[in-house]
This record gives sequence, structure tokens and C-alpha cells, in this order.
Amino acid sequence: MSGRTALRHRLAERGIDRQLLLLAPAAAFVAVLFIYPFLYGVGLSLQPARGGPLGAYRQFFADPYQRDTVLTTLGLALPAALLNVAASVPIAYRMRGHRSGWRSRGKRLLTTVLVVPITLGTVLTAQGLLNFLGPTGWFNRILLATGLVDAPLRLTNNYWGVFFSLVITGFPFAFLLVLSYLSGIDPTLERAAATLGAGGAQRFRRITLPLLAPGLATTFCLTFVLAFSVFPSAVLVGDPAGQTRVISIAAYDAAYVRYDYPMAAAIAVIMGVVELAVIAAVLGWRSLLYTGSTSGGKG
Repeated sequence: MSGRTALRHRLAERGIDRQLLLLAPAAAFVAVLFIYPFLYGVGLSLQPARGGPLGAYRQFFADPYQRDTVLTTLGLALPAALLNVAASVPIAYRMRGHRSGWRSRGKRLLTTVLVVPITLGTVLTAQGLLNFLGPTGWFNRILLATGLVDAPLRLTNNYWGVFFSLVITGFPFAFLLVLSYLSGIDPTLERAAATLGAGGAQRFRRITLPLLAPGLATTFCLTFVLAFSVFPSAVLVGDPAGQTRVISIAAYDAAYVRYDYPMAAAIAVIMGVVELAVIAAVLGWRSLLYTGSTSGGKG
């Protein structure tokens, strides 16, 4: 028993206690399902059939058809993530508070409606877009019947089809995250500002928005990563061989069409590097905008 006590004391001196050991199963789970596959992929990307260890990377960036998929994916993911976050803020801001009465029930119903796309999935969302925005969909039929257009608008099987799909599937996540961050901001801060004569716009700009900035940055990062990995939407409601040939399609073609696994692994690594670069830029912006604690109800 004394030996165990001495061991616990030595571990405690190094900042290790029994509670910390509870993290061991989670750490093992992350190592097996995330760290090992990542390291395996990096190693595989350095073993191309020709060109040396970096041959797959040089081949990717030397081919404009492959290289442009990075810009194509960014051109879809960045605007979609920005729109999802920007649209979530005013809705979540208006919906917080009023925890009793008919307003509370109405807001719960609206919240349920806003998060329904989570249950639909990408395939059903794409099918709905084709039925609604397709050349023979309801939207174009209404426009043609009212004489607003002479020919159907092309809103699917192109950039816009994928963009609408990313907004529909990504908005619920952004909305729920922003709502949770807003709920953590102490409302007495705004009430105190109101007693000093600050208007609604001033309270939001000078109090709520700075406190919400860390949460907005985190929400944008998560929404961006979700949009950057777009694959089904780019195929179902996009133009996978043309303007919506995103980087995930390039990785799929390399792995399962050409069976060039080192190239597929290299593309996956490039995806991860681009995502990390965008996340680092956003988090850097957050640190410039807000330098306080991110705990204690400040998002």
C-alpha cells in the first residue's frame, strides 16, 4: 500500500492523477481512428511509383486540372460557411430569451424546423433541390407561368446547386452553435448598457459581437471543414467533371478510378493542409479581435 501511495505522490508531482487516467480510453480511440490513419496516409503519399518521395505532390500541382480543384473547393466552402454563420447570427439573436409563454413554444417550433435538414441527409437534400430548382422543378415552373423568365433558370448541376446544398445542410449546425454561444452571454451586460442609453445596434456591436467573436470563429471553422469535404453534393447537384470538380472528387478518382493510392493520399494531405491554413487564419483573426477569456459565458 505504501508503494502505491508513493507512486501516486510521484505521479501527482508530475501533474498526473487518477482523474487524468480517465482520458486514456479517449486518447487510445483518437490514436487508433485518427492519428494512425493520418500518419499512414502521409507515409503512403511519400511512396509514389516515380518521382521520388514528393513525386505525387509535384504531379498534383503540375497538373492544372488537379491543382484547380483546390480553388474550386475553396470557392464553394468559404462563401457557404460565411453565409451560414452570417445568417445564423440574427436569427439566433432574436430567438434567445423569452423562456415562457407562447413565444417560447413558437421559438422551439422554429428551432425544430431550422434543424430538420440535419435529419434529411445529403442525398435527400440533393433530390429535393433537383425537384424544386431543376429545369422542370416548381421554382422554374412558377417563373415561366408568371412570365418572369422565357427559359428555365439553370440552378442545378452547376456551382449554384452545390452551393445551395452546402447552405441547407450546413446552416443547422451553424445555427445551433451560434445559439448556444449567444445563450452563454450574460444578458445583464446588454441591460446595463441600455440603462446608459445605448441603442440596440450599439449594444450588439460593442457588447454582444465582441463577446460572440470566439464562438463565431469556432462555428465558421467547423462549418468550413464540413463544406470543404463536400463530395455527394458535387456529384448529385453539381458538375463533377467541370466547374464543381472539387478536391474530394480528385482524391476519389485517384484512388478508385486510377488506383493510384499514393496520389490519393497526397491529395488527402493537401486537403488537410488547406483546411488547417484557413483555420489558423480564422483563429488568428479571433485573437486579434478578442483577447479575453473564452470561458465564463463569453462564447
